Parts: sequence; structure tokens; C-alpha cells
Amino acid sequence: MKLYYFLCLLLLLSACGKDEVIIPPQPPCNTEHDIDTITLAGSYPQLATQMVDKTGVYVLEKGENAIISRAWLTDKAEATIDIQYFIFSYDNIGTIACDYLLRAADRGVKVRVIIDDVMLHVNPDFLLAIDQHPNIDFKIYNPNITLGKNLLTKLKNVATDFRGINQRMHNKTFVVDGQYVITGGRNIADEYFDYDHAYNFRDRDVLLIGKTAKEVQLSFDDFWNHPLSIPVSDVVSFSVPDYDYKQVHKYIQDYACNPKNFWPEIRKEIEDLPFYISQILDSEMLHWVEDVEFISDVPGKNAETKTLGGGGKTTTALMELVSSAKNSIYIQSPYLVTSDLSRNLFKAAVDRGVEIKILTNSLASTDNLEAFSGYYKDRKELLKTGVKIYEYKPAPEVRRKLLGSELQEKLEFQPTFAIHAKSMVVDEATTVIGTFNLDPRSAHLNTECITFIRSEAITTAVKETMIQELLPENAWETTLDFNPDSEGGWKKRWKIFVRRIVPSSIL
Repeated sequence: MKLYYFLCLLLLLSACGKDEVIIPPQPPCNTEHDIDTITLAGSYPQLATQMVDKTGVYVLEKGENAIISRAWLTDKAEATIDIQYFIFSYDNIGTIACDYLLRAADRGVKVRVIIDDVMLHVNPDFLLAIDQHPNIDFKIYNPNITLGKNLLTKLKNVATDFRGINQRMHNKTFVVDGQYVITGGRNIADEYFDYDHAYNFRDRDVLLIGKTAKEVQLSFDDFWNHPLSIPVSDVVSFSVPDYDYKQVHKYIQDYACNPKNFWPEIRKEIEDLPFYISQILDSEMLHWVEDVEFISDVPGKNAETKTLGGGGKTTTALMELVSSAKNSIYIQSPYLVTSDLSRNLFKAAVDRGVEIKILTNSLASTDNLEAFSGYYKDRKELLKTGVKIYEYKPAPEVRRKLLGSELQEKLEFQPTFAIHAKSMVVDEATTVIGTFNLDPRSAHLNTECITFIRSEAITTAVKETMIQELLPENAWETTLDFNPDSEGGWKKRWKIFVRRIVPSSIL
């Protein structure tokens, strides 16, 4: 049981290096935004009455729309921007995101950011430099394994606080002025927004406007004020006493203006977004829903101390939803590691006539061999419950539609495409979009957040997209007699064979 998490942790640690910040020369650029200064509320006064007792819901299926929406909301922020993420990478997307946050902070917006420690791919000097801005504060969640820790300290923490180093913050929320929210599966890194040259994720977020945003804001505040969230300046110090943090600020702005890093067409689309948003608000694309519920685990997840189990609010809510299903359940999860409990839950649903279809990654598309190893061992047992399983192809036809932008035509590569969306639709009445993977880490250790959208219109649209991704051109249907593991190549198959000794579930 512990060996599984220990090996997973070592894999994470091996990916968490702290390379020196190298600031290459950049061409001069115009740092002014050609975007109107009218606020979101000022631009769309019709929102005021709707936002009181309803939530505007718009599902973000494409990476391009997801990054543009974040950028545009950042430009429109009047007072506050509150952000929490599991992964924050110092790459194109991460640098561009920091550029927008610095611009907002320059005009007086208060910015707060919480990042989990374990997958923090950012040089400490870079974080501290941004934190030096008087209107920006960074905190690190549970900083016991990566930031400021040498190998000896990491191994000591693994040995003396094994449960503690496994309790991670997997929440992903982006809150503007306490009224506008983006939440879902995406982290802040190139591969979540179709920018990576080798591997991209098919992901899903949701834009929430109005009533439910208050619940997300309260959840963020709980994490921000919790003792596990530590100011970055209390965790690490600058590598040199006289570090020039303003040089980092200038580099970020110059980098984001370089068309090699951020296509100017993207900035043009952001500038044109007032018209785009008007189209959304004046059409049926934005659905005003009375019953939208945001559920988040509490910081620290649960009070269990002796084992790695314990559950949480999100786990309980999803179990209750599956138990209440009457007709159908469609699920997308990048990782599918089940236990006796979850398999029995699915079997009970199938036995009462519920059709269950799950899309997960194939060996050919997965980015996580440890998780696939757990799925590999449990796959037949899950199929025996009557659940239908589909495995994503590394080059699905639907990729063309999801990438969708003419900008992608400029690229002369075909990166692997993998499922990363964590979503569920039940009985054409309820949609769940969030951060919860179908595996023991999400069930028992990581804090997760999910949004329940009880809307037939939203559920029908998301379900149609899910069904399309189950088609033969996008996924293989796995049965007791067939699986597509051979498509992953002999190297991956050998690695899975080696990992078969690792236990995959929590009893």
C-alpha cells in the first residue's frame, strides 16, 4: 500500500528540479494593452440581476478558449484575483500568466496565489521576484517535499511524515472579484492549453458567473488562511541578497510580447473578446442555472492518521451521485484505479439498469505509467462489473476539432493527445466538472474540488461531446477479450510489467 505512493512520490521528486533562471535577451516590445478599460460589470450591466440568485455557466472545452478567458478576466479584474493550482510550470503559459498578473497588480488589483509544493516547476528566485510586487502574494501549500528541500530533507520527510507528504492540494480555481470563476482540470503549464510541442491534454474547465462564485471564494479563503499554506518568503530566500527582482518582471513582460512565445493573434483575440463575450451573453451559449453547487475538500483532506485512507467531501458527493443514477453515467478520467468499494458501487448501478461508460487513457496516450499500472491490474475486475471502458487514442480525430484554431496550422508537429478532463454526466440531468480523478489519491489524499451543474441543457451538450470521443476514430473499446496495450510499444509494456509488483489500491 505505502510502496505504491512511495514510488509515485519518487517519480514526482525526480521531475521537480530547480534550474537556475536564465534570462535570454528579448526584443523590445510594447507593454501597453490595447484593451478597453471598461470593467466587466460596467460592460454588461444586464448581469447584475441574473447573478444574484443564478449562476451563468459556460463550458470551456478548448485550450485556446480557456487561456483567452483567463487572460481577459485578468484584464477586467477590478479588485481581486485569487488563484490556486496543483501544477505551476515556468514555461510559455506560466510566464505569460505571470505577465497578466503583474499587469493587473500594477493597476492596483490584489493578487493571491496558492500553489502546491510537490509539482512546483518554478525556480524559487522567480517566485520570490513576483512576490516582491506589493500587490501580489504567493503561498505554498504543504511545503514539505520540493521548494527549498535538498534530497536528504526530502527522504527524511518521506520516512517520518509519509502521510503528510502525500496530502496534496489538487484544487484548481481562478476567482476574479469574487464573482467570476474558472475551475476544472487544467493546471498552469503548456500542455494544458495546447502549447506543448510533444504532449497535450484534452481537458475541460467551466466558467461560472454569479451566485456559485461566492462558494468558490470562501473555499479559496479557507485554503489561504490555513496553516498548511505558507508564504513563499517563509519557505525560501533569494539565491543572492541583492537579487534584482525587477529584472524578472521586465523579462516576463518582454517574453510575453515576443510573438515566438505568445502568438500576436492570441492577443488580438483577447482584444476582440468584448464582442465575443457579448455574443455569449446574448445567446444560449451562457446558461443561467439555479442549481449549481461547488464542493471542495477541506485543507488537509481528512482526520485519518493511521492509514492513507479517509475519504473527503468530494468522494462522498460523487459516491452519492453514482448511487442515485437511474439511467446512465458517462465518465472521463485520465487515471482509472479502482478499489473493491468503487467497483461494487458501479456494479450495483449496472445491476439496477444503469449504463456506465468510462473514457480513460490507453497505454499509448497515458502520461502516468504508475497510474496505468494500477488500472492494468484492476481492468478485468472492473469490466466484470458490466462497466464499458474506452481508452483514448494518442492521435484521435477529435483532436482537430478541439484544437480548432487556425493558429495550430502554423505548427509542424503532431503532439500526443491525452485525456485529462475529469467529468461525469448522470441521467442527462447532472454534469460534474472538476479535479477528481478516479483513483485512490483523489479519493483519500489530495484535496479536490468539483462543480455539480444540474442543468439538462449543459448535461446534454457535454454528454454529446463525450459520446463523440467514444467513437472508433477517437478511442478503443476495451473488453475482457481485447485491449490496445500493444499500441503503446514494447518499452511502455515492459515498464508496466515491472510495475506489476506495486499494489494499486487502498484497502
